[in-house]
Amino acid sequence: MASSLLATAGGLLLLFSFSSAQTRGDSLASCNPNDGFGRYCPTTCGVADYMLNYMPVVTDDLDQMQKDLERIANLTQGTEETVVYMKDAATAAQKSSGPDQYFRRSSSMLEDVLRFEKTIITQEQQMFELQNLISSNERRMADLKQLSIQLQQTCSEPCKDEVEVQTITGTDCQDVANKGATTSGLYYVKPLKATEQFLVYCEIDSFGRGFTVIQRRRDGSVDFHKDWTQYKEGFGYLSPDDTTEYWLGNEKIHLLTTGPTIPTVLRIELVDWEGNKRYADYTMFRVGSEMDMYRLTYGYYFGGDAGDAFDGFDFGDDPSDKFYTSHNGMQFSTFDRDNDKYDGNCAQQDGSGWWMNRCHAAHLNGKYYQGGRYTEKDAGEHGYDNGIIWVTWHTRWYSLKETTMKLIPLSRITAGGQQSDLKQFGGLGDS
Repeated sequence: MASSLLATAGGLLLLFSFSSAQTRGDSLASCNPNDGFGRYCPTTCGVADYMLNYMPVVTDDLDQMQKDLERIANLTQGTEETVVYMKDAATAAQKSSGPDQYFRRSSSMLEDVLRFEKTIITQEQQMFELQNLISSNERRMADLKQLSIQLQQTCSEPCKDEVEVQTITGTDCQDVANKGATTSGLYYVKPLKATEQFLVYCEIDSFGRGFTVIQRRRDGSVDFHKDWTQYKEGFGYLSPDDTTEYWLGNEKIHLLTTGPTIPTVLRIELVDWEGNKRYADYTMFRVGSEMDMYRLTYGYYFGGDAGDAFDGFDFGDDPSDKFYTSHNGMQFSTFDRDNDKYDGNCAQQDGSGWWMNRCHAAHLNGKYYQGGRYTEKDAGEHGYDNGIIWVTWHTRWYSLKETTMKLIPLSRITAGGQQSDLKQFGGLGDS
């Protein structure tokens, strides 16, 4: 009986293990996020449905286990009473009989009693383990019920099987905003030189400015150690609520920055692990074609309180540091396509793609370090910075928590909301 109970408990644990492995809840079993760009499990509402579906089965199993435990307890109690009776009977037999065959028989009975007691101890241990298992499962059930309640409150509207994409389209997010879009979310855009439209996240503020987000780092959930093709096409997950990480793709960034007649501003927004925020703007920003290895160029540093890390940085190691860590004019490199100015492969050393020189003073696709701090040992045998860095704000061995790269036409960067931007990112608006 005990073995069957343990089998039941094992099956129950397997059920819980399976449920905890669902990184994103969805009513569709095929909802498995992968590196296919744009694939996204759209809703957690399915977790509530999943919970409600399997909860009655688990509850029935728990009830059955409780009944089995009570049955074992009753059997054990009866066995203990029998043992006591057998002990008393054996003692009485010893007192009333001499050392004959009856005494030997009573001694044998005592040995049986001892073996019986060991069996009882084993059963009690199994009962104790099963009771702990029931208590643990009941606590997990309570946690799941609480999660279900929270999800039901969140999902007050019917769950959607597809990601919500806004209906307005344009050449970029500013064009979308100009056409009347007021809500940040997913939009299809088709730059002037593009042959087909593609999906982007548009950040639309209260001043009618539409930022096209081309990169987002939030929590390290997406590995940025990708090859040339993945950086070309893009990777990660676009989400309508802007909670995911991704790289839009070098080809799309090229199309977004080479088509417009109005100069494009690249805005870089940074957040460190203490919650401090900084930003940097670069105007006349362009990314060349794949034939030119997606070369980065810009006109000049337009402003911000994060400092101009793209211009390079004097680390104090060599007089040429600043020259060899500037980024303007650099081609894009990945571990399988080395286009930097270094004898080795900067992208391979840092484990991510970027506009490398020899190697960099700014790297927003670097390795994600939880907590921010890392050492020269973490950076590898060469000791190069390989975290998410912007050295004019935080220098070596400090990796940033969140980064955003987004595009907007120069004519709109200061329209209406410049003072608000400066306040938000700790600049002149605080003085």
